[in-house]
Amino acid sequence: MAHMSANQRAQVERIDLSVPTTGVRVRDSRRVAAYNVLAGIILVGLAVAAATAIDGWARAIVLGAVMLTAVGAMIAVSPNSRG
Repeated sequence: MAHMSANQRAQVERIDLSVPTTGVRVRDSRRVAAYNVLAGIILVGLAVAAATAIDGWARAIVLGAVMLTAVGAMIAVSPNSRG
């Protein structure tokens, strides 16, 4: 370690989040399930509101492009993505 640069030392000392002991621990799975149900209900409500607000094919195409861009961003920043 004495002859390492700061970048080399940071590579050695960084935390490996793929190890189960360093990841996020869930204390109460019932709260996570309740959050997922609530988030799903809100998502369905917002999807219905968006579907009723679209009044033409041009807006539907723009909304589709925005949704595809959001999905692409989620894939790009996913910690499980390869590359």
